[in-house]
Amino acid sequence: MSCVIVTGAAGGIGQALVRAFTDTGRLVIATDLGTQPEGLPCHRYIACDLARMVADPGYGEAWFTSVRAALDGHSLDALINNAAVQVLGEIDTLDRASWHASLDVNVLAPFLLVQGLRAELEQAAGVVLNISSIHARLTKARFTAYATSKAALSGMTRAMAVELGGRIRFNAIEPAAIATPMLQAGFAGNESGYAQLQRFHPTGSIGAPSDLAQLACAIVALPGAFANGSIIPFDGGIGSVLHDPG
Repeated sequence: MSCVIVTGAAGGIGQALVRAFTDTGRLVIATDLGTQPEGLPCHRYIACDLARMVADPGYGEAWFTSVRAALDGHSLDALINNAAVQVLGEIDTLDRASWHASLDVNVLAPFLLVQGLRAELEQAAGVVLNISSIHARLTKARFTAYATSKAALSGMTRAMAVELGGRIRFNAIEPAAIATPMLQAGFAGNESGYAQLQRFHPTGSIGAPSDLAQLACAIVALPGAFANGSIIPFDGGIGSVLHDPG
C-alpha cells in the first residue's frame, strides 16, 4: 500500500489534505506541532517541530527513523510540504527571529524533508508537492518575510524539478485566500470585510480547503513524469485582476 506524508496536518488545509488522501485509499502519515487533532483519519501521527528539525540534526534523524518505522515497507508516494508560519511585520520592525522562523519552517524544513526522505521517494518514483502561496508572486504591506519565504519555496520547487525530475516529481500550488478556521476567525465580527474579500476574487468566493486538497490529490495521481516543475495558481482568478484608477 502507498503512503503520503502531510506536514502541517493540524491546520485547516492540513486536515483537508489528510482526509482527501485517506479517501483515495492511501495511508497518511501526518505531522504537526502538538498532539493529533481529534478525528484526524491518519495511519500514523508523528509530531514534529520543524524549526527544531532545522536547528538540531539529531532531532531530525530521530523523526526520520520514526517515519521509516511507520512506513513499514509501504511505498512513499508523496511528501506534501504544507506546514508554514506567517510572521507579519513592517520592514522597520522585522527582526532576526522573525526571519529565522519564516525561512526555517517555510523553506529549509521542506528542503531537509526532501533530503532525508529522498531514497524512499526515489524508490517509489514519488511526488513532492509544496503548498506555496499567492504571496510568492503578489503580496502586500507587512508580508515581506512571508512573501520572501514563499517565493523561495516556489523557486526551490523549480530547481529541484530540474535536478531530480527524472526520479522525483516536484510541483507546487500557490493558493490565494482559503476559508480555513484561522482565516474565518480573523474576520470574526467583520462580516463586511469577509464579503469584500470574497468580491475581490473574480469567482466571488474564497477557496475551500477541500477543493485545494482535491487538487493536491489530482497532482499526485497524475501518471507519468512529465507533470514536473509546475507552479499551479489556486486563486479564484485574483492573480489576473488589474487594479488601476480607471
